[in-house]
Amino acid sequence: MIPYTVNIKLAARTLTGTLNLQNKTAVDWGWQGLIAQGCHSSILIIDPKTAQTIQVLERHKANVVKVKWSRENYYHNLSSPYCLRLASGDASGKIIVWDVVSGTAHCEIQEHSKPIQDLEWLWNQDASRDLLLAVHPPNYIVLWNGDTGTKLWKKSYAENILSFSFDPFDPSNMALLTSEGIVFITDFSHSKPPSSAGKKVYIASPHASPAHTKPAPAAAPAPTGAKKALNKVKVLITNEKPTAEAVTLNDCLQLSYLPSKRNHMLLLYPREILILDLELSQTVGVVAIERSGVPFIQVIPCAQRDALYCLHENGCITLRVCRSTTATEEAADPEQSVQELVYDLRSQCDAIRVTKTVRPYRMVICPVNENNAGLMVSDGRAMLWELKAHTGKAAANPSSGLSPLYSPVSFCGAPLGPNQKRIQDLCLSSMIGQTLIAGEAPPPSSNQHEVQLKFLLTGLLSGLPLPPFAIRMCPPLTTKNINHYQPLLAVGTSNGSVLVYNLTSGLLHKELSVHSCEVRGIEWVSLTSFLSFATSAPNNMGLVRNELQHVDLPTGRCFAFRGERGNDEPPIEMIKVSHLKQYLVVVFRDKPLELWDIRTGTLLREMAKNFPTVTALEWSPSHNLKSLKKKQMAAREAMARQTVSDAEQSSVESSVISLLQDAESKSETSQAISAREHFVFTDTDGQVYHITVEGNTVKDGARIPPDGSMGSIACIAWKGDTLVLGDVDGNLNFWDLKARLSRGIPTHRGWVKKIRFAPGKGNQKLLVMYTDGAEVWDTKEVQMVSSMRIGRNVNYRILDIDWCTSDKVVLASDDGCIRVLEMAMKSASYRMDEQDLTDPVWCPYLLVPRAALTLKAFLLLQPWSGTFTMDITQVLPNLTNCSREIIIQSELFGDESDLHFWTVASHYLQSFAQARQLSVSTAEGQAQSEGTQPSPHNHLDICHDVLCESSYFQKFQLDRVHLQEVKRSSYEHTKKCADQLLLLGQTDRAVQLLLETSADNPSYYCDSLKACLVTTITSSGPSQSTIKLVATNMIANGKLAEGVQLLCLIDKAADACRYLQTYGEWNRAAWLAKVRLNPAESSDVLKRWAEHLCSPQVNQKSKAILVLLSLGCFYKVGEMLHSMRQFDRAALFIEACLKYGVMEASFLDYARLLRSLGLREGAALWASRAGSAGEQLMEELFQGEGGVPESILGEEVELGQESTE
Repeated sequence: MIPYTVNIKLAARTLTGTLNLQNKTAVDWGWQGLIAQGCHSSILIIDPKTAQTIQVLERHKANVVKVKWSRENYYHNLSSPYCLRLASGDASGKIIVWDVVSGTAHCEIQEHSKPIQDLEWLWNQDASRDLLLAVHPPNYIVLWNGDTGTKLWKKSYAENILSFSFDPFDPSNMALLTSEGIVFITDFSHSKPPSSAGKKVYIASPHASPAHTKPAPAAAPAPTGAKKALNKVKVLITNEKPTAEAVTLNDCLQLSYLPSKRNHMLLLYPREILILDLELSQTVGVVAIERSGVPFIQVIPCAQRDALYCLHENGCITLRVCRSTTATEEAADPEQSVQELVYDLRSQCDAIRVTKTVRPYRMVICPVNENNAGLMVSDGRAMLWELKAHTGKAAANPSSGLSPLYSPVSFCGAPLGPNQKRIQDLCLSSMIGQTLIAGEAPPPSSNQHEVQLKFLLTGLLSGLPLPPFAIRMCPPLTTKNINHYQPLLAVGTSNGSVLVYNLTSGLLHKELSVHSCEVRGIEWVSLTSFLSFATSAPNNMGLVRNELQHVDLPTGRCFAFRGERGNDEPPIEMIKVSHLKQYLVVVFRDKPLELWDIRTGTLLREMAKNFPTVTALEWSPSHNLKSLKKKQMAAREAMARQTVSDAEQSSVESSVISLLQDAESKSETSQAISAREHFVFTDTDGQVYHITVEGNTVKDGARIPPDGSMGSIACIAWKGDTLVLGDVDGNLNFWDLKARLSRGIPTHRGWVKKIRFAPGKGNQKLLVMYTDGAEVWDTKEVQMVSSMRIGRNVNYRILDIDWCTSDKVVLASDDGCIRVLEMAMKSASYRMDEQDLTDPVWCPYLLVPRAALTLKAFLLLQPWSGTFTMDITQVLPNLTNCSREIIIQSELFGDESDLHFWTVASHYLQSFAQARQLSVSTAEGQAQSEGTQPSPHNHLDICHDVLCESSYFQKFQLDRVHLQEVKRSSYEHTKKCADQLLLLGQTDRAVQLLLETSADNPSYYCDSLKACLVTTITSSGPSQSTIKLVATNMIANGKLAEGVQLLCLIDKAADACRYLQTYGEWNRAAWLAKVRLNPAESSDVLKRWAEHLCSPQVNQKSKAILVLLSLGCFYKVGEMLHSMRQFDRAALFIEACLKYGVMEASFLDYARLLRSLGLREGAALWASRAGSAGEQLMEELFQGEGGVPESILGEEVELGQESTE
């Protein structure tokens, strides 16, 4: 027997079941690493790593329609710790902000009484991270303070708003999906509502989709029907309202910005996904489904790679990755190679079986790693899929035409070592390399492997089936069974199966398919076995098939307890097991009752035809257990004597005890020894009968005449000296058998369905169930303790009740949930620290703030103790690079701001260190270090936008303009393309476009002159100065874009950037600096931008730091981190800089921080590096201990190196 401790105190909890249709959109996977999921009016918190529910939040009265975790992109310390904050909105318009660990509501918000359409936490400024934007139907967006519940502003729009999406690259841009089209807002700010009504665009529905015809193979000579059709549906966005024939946006399911590249947006239709380029307002890519394919429900774009996770109507999740636009040699003509962005299907998971009640609702993707997906199914299942990459060539299938996917060549900026095969699947960007763009040479294939992606099902969480339920708790905990007691709850379901839950963990212990029809009742006969009965639907005679099964839990064996009986007879009303578990009474509707012996499974008595009809029945708890023990002892001794006489000659000395034990089993089978037990029942007139059973004799005892005040008796409960009767009119009658008193109390609540006494000696609490709720009574005082009623304090109907411990009740309700509640029956969330989970959960957010930060410091460098004490080295092999450890640690913590900072920092530290090694270490070489271009093939992902290397950024922009040019379809588009080309310095191509303007266009003359100007620009002084003068006049008179173009023509892009910045076009200036200026000039422009970002009215210091990192201003970054009081980040950053040798120079504050967390040796090490100021702290740390330990001073010598003791 495995010893395990028994948790006597069960936590209050909710077992949830199927979802409501309104819960469809209520699911979110947060940076904290947990999934929140709405289920009716409660919210489940699921840990996806171990697939267990760790919290259920209950406070909403209506169905939950939206949930959103708060973002983690702020610096975490003791004053702003790691905490689990969740916002949820319900169908009655109430928003609750939760503190998930304690299960309490932080604040409640109510504006209108219609369902919340969309919710989002604002993440884009450093001032406050409590701002919550909500869409209140039909057409309001309201900005709330999610900490205090105050309304900051409210704005209404002309159309009904369905959802919104923020531009991940520019927080002042957002798009609203409305019932008629899309509204683009460009002046969103948290301080005041948007002033304009936004720019409305309408979308002609892409029904003429080319997708239903197979595209021609690449070598086809002429464009086939598909290509022609595709050219027809180029334009999809129009500014005027389309005619009635063109069906508008009503079938657009979803709109979201692509987080992987700027100014791109996707629109989801059931049969296609459109990728729009917002600069041109024009589709640049279509992902379509063939005619036989399964339609889309939802799509989630990834940030780390240009990839889309799509959910289809059959529950299949597919991953599509953008195809590289590098022109392959096989392409017949260059025109076809860049027709549009193509997303290739790279992996898909298995579909589920879709029925009327089972259909996929939503999918969520882990925002930290983007390689885990969760699928929510309407029957309450949560399926957790993980994306795995394995190296190896694909099966040769030339017709598919897919270019191979390669693994990345570097991780966190550091290339792979020579002995490293590949990086672990830590996140999407470490599994597949970047999408190549035109004009970029593919990397050397030596250290690149082809990878195949596949989904693995790593977790499955299932809910309860559909109600109705019949529930019964196993026999209570006693001093005798404490060593092997398990708090099991049996739940009978409508499909005939019985689910057994362990209430310590709330997990399903066993699911047994016992019956073929709805289970009506369950009675336990021991701690590990129970009887359950089910009745089929009645035939035209009113007769049914009764099933009574005996189930043994450990083995799962189940047999028909009544043998062949049960076909075509009146239905079983109830079964009752006696207190010593000896006898069973089976009560039928129109047939006398049967009395069975449970131990032998034999029928003791079937009552005569004239036996009264039973309406309620209960066994007496006062059985004669002592006489039973005496009888058993006597029988055993007799048996033992007999056995001794048989085996006299062999071993007379053998201990009597063992013989008694031997004899025990024999005696009980040979002579059926049984104690006398009695039961009471009432007939239709309310007369109480008393019947005694002993062995196989049944005696009729006293009869008590009916009580005039009571109606027809519906149920009886008996414990100690108290007997309680409940009738169909809602009266309770309390009998004190010792004092021979009876008290009737009308509850005025209608039919008393069930009454049950609580377990435990002397515990006289009574649980009563009515059609509209339940009550707990104290029968000693004869008064009500607590009550719940549908409509008053709950919005669900109660189907069944039971006690699960002496102070907790368990209720099954018609919203498909089973709740374990305190005696007060207030449904409340439970505290996470009371939980007894089977698998340990990794979630630093559940720790107290101090512990979480201590753990963080511990997982990081630990340079003060030569080895890692938590043995993290085994988890993450060959991490020689400190910034990698920090990146992995911030992925573990789901710390958004840490992750962004260290990804950019480690990349640029690495590349500037490489550049420094390459340049000759002369004085001028070092002075140049700020502007050196890092080596190719190892650039920052394009999702970092302006933070990327200029060379890569330029290539990306050229590639994009090329695509726009292929896709343009109107004069407007052509003009925009020409403008972009001029800014990018592609004058020849721009001239060609300008000359395309047709003669009847009003700007024909203007464009022709512009073309002449562009071709004839010479570098002579006078022409330059004239153009410059004209440009400055244009800018002064409000023609900013045109003036900037002229300046770019005469290579005065630096001036152009300055003008753009003066007029507040900071993003445009940064873009221009990246594509046109040399490193030194561009770094000036970007530094000015960084200063602007730090200014108090913008307050985006965290973004400014990333900009400075990309320029290699590491010293300034260190200073800024320090001034923002981010001491641990500053110290670790400077340490990394020293290690890479890019800065030869705040350790003290980190030392103080470590001291405050109690990590003294760490504090001493950092203090020893902080120079003279650190000596003072060292003295404080080691006061009275005779100086500083040798090991720490010894390390002082090798400043940049890690100790290797």
